[in-house]
Order: sequence, then C-alpha cells, then structure tokens
Amino acid sequence: MKRAWPILAAVLVLALTGCGSNESGTTSGTTASGSQGKKPVIALVMKSLANEFFQTMQKGAEAHQKAHSDQYELISNGIKDESDVSKQQELVEQMISQGVSAIVIAPADSKALIPVCEKAVKTGIPVVNIDNKFDADVLKDRGLQIPFVGPDNRKGAKLVGDALAKKLKPGDAVAIIEGAPNAFNGIQRTLGFQDAMKAGGMKVVDSQTGNWDTEKANQVAAAMITSHPDLKALLCANDNMALGAIAALKAAGKQNSVIVVGFDNISAVHDLIQQGQVLATADQHADQLAVYGIQYALDILGKKSQPVDKETQVDLIVKTP
Repeated sequence: MKRAWPILAAVLVLALTGCGSNESGTTSGTTASGSQGKKPVIALVMKSLANEFFQTMQKGAEAHQKAHSDQYELISNGIKDESDVSKQQELVEQMISQGVSAIVIAPADSKALIPVCEKAVKTGIPVVNIDNKFDADVLKDRGLQIPFVGPDNRKGAKLVGDALAKKLKPGDAVAIIEGAPNAFNGIQRTLGFQDAMKAGGMKVVDSQTGNWDTEKANQVAAAMITSHPDLKALLCANDNMALGAIAALKAAGKQNSVIVVGFDNISAVHDLIQQGQVLATADQHADQLAVYGIQYALDILGKKSQPVDKETQVDLIVKTP
C-alpha cells in the first residue's frame, strides 16, 4: 500500500504553482522526502514552463526518472514567467522545507537565487546548477561551491555567429537581440555573437534585450529594422526571440533580406531552418540537460563525485541537405 507522504508532497508543490498558470509541480515515484524515503528525492527547479525549451527539459527528466525509478524520486517544477525570480525563490524554499535530497536548478537570475540555494546547502541539501550559471564572484564572496553542469554558451553562440558570418561580408550591419540582462547564459551568448561578428568584420549596430520573450523580441526587432534600414542580420539569444524577429521581418517585408539566427533548437524552428527562414541555431540538448544535473546530484549524494563544474555538449544546427 502506498504511503501518504507522496500525496502530501504533490499537493504542496502544486499549491505553489496556482490555478490556471503554466507553472507545474509533479512528483514521480513513491516517496517525496530524502529523510524519510529509502530512495533519494531530487527536486528539479526550472525557469518558465511556457518556454518549449524547459518543457522539453522536464519531459527528459521525467523519462529518465521513469527508467530509473528504483534509484530516485523526482519533483519537477517551474515558474510561469521567465523573469519571476521571487516565485522561483519560493519554489526552492518549498523544496528545502520538504527535505528533498538534492536540488537541480536552472536559475532565472544568476545572482538573486544564490542566497536561497546557499540556505539549501547549509541545511545539507546539495545544489547542482544547470542551464544558467551562477555568478562566480557572488559564489566566491559567500564561500560557496555550487557546481555548474551545462554547455559553454559563449562557445555555442560563436558557432552560430560563425555560420552567419560565412553568409555576410565585412562591414555588413547586424544587430543582437539579447537574453535577460541578469542571466549569465544570456550575457555569454551575446559575447559569443560579438566574438564571431568581430572575427568576420561585421558591424554590430544595435544590441538590446528581448528578455527571452517572443513578443518583446518582436517589438525590439521591429524598432531595429526601422532604425537600421541597411541591417543584414539579427542574432537572437534564443529561438523564442528568433520567432519574434521573423514575425517583425515579415511585417516589414524584409524576410528575404535580413538573416535570422537563434539558440536552443526548439522544435518550432526546425521547419524554419529547412525553409531557410532561420539560418542556424545551437542545440544544448534540453532533453538531457536536466538529466546531466540529476545524475551528477546522485553521484554527489553517493559520494562518487566532488562538486566541480562539468561542461556538456552544444552543437551547431543548420539546414540539412
């Protein structure tokens, strides 16, 4: 007969997310407390589950837990709004109060989530950072060692930028639609795009945040197109923003004269790449990114690994023949 605890845990997590939102909290398995269950309980705390990237991440994590249900239990949750830092802090607080065995987090803010994760560490709950890297200086100031498991975003963005540079000529005007300014991965992608454009001799005439959001990026792209009529390319720090940029170009009748690139390889851009509407994107393997973090958390719990950073693969995606 199943124990009552997992039902309580699921109710607690779901209560966090509220009715009618895109936030989600699900518990996989038969226990929900690392202190009371025989198997460790890993809490996966993601950013916006309205973003296909994190939906894919969640599905990958849940599939892995199902295949390894004898090894661990999983609580997966996320926030509705990509920038709702306070809600994500609440989620981490909830995981601490539930006494999970470890927390795997893709933080919405590279600095603001560190204090609550420090609280987790001090209560004996290991934390593994994925997707968006915590600020190294803040970690150092607090004397914290929270390992990052994920790709080199600057390297991935440069791969995309280099592919774009081959389609342009020196002196061509390009613009960057950045990710959230408080996110390390967004900053690194901007730097990678800049690296590639500098190496290719392109001129970055504008660079503004689209805050990871399709609608915001649409507005930013529309303004850039108007301000820079000679624009040759838009480099978008994620594919959601690339979709917004494409819509703006179509509205301006410039979809055939301005090249768009993105990052994340969400399914929504697959056909667009084959059609030539998006030149390139980067795949950091969303379906496996949380799995890497979960596996590392399990290794730490089993004292098989020390908390050090681990770089994962990022691949360039372009039109296939």
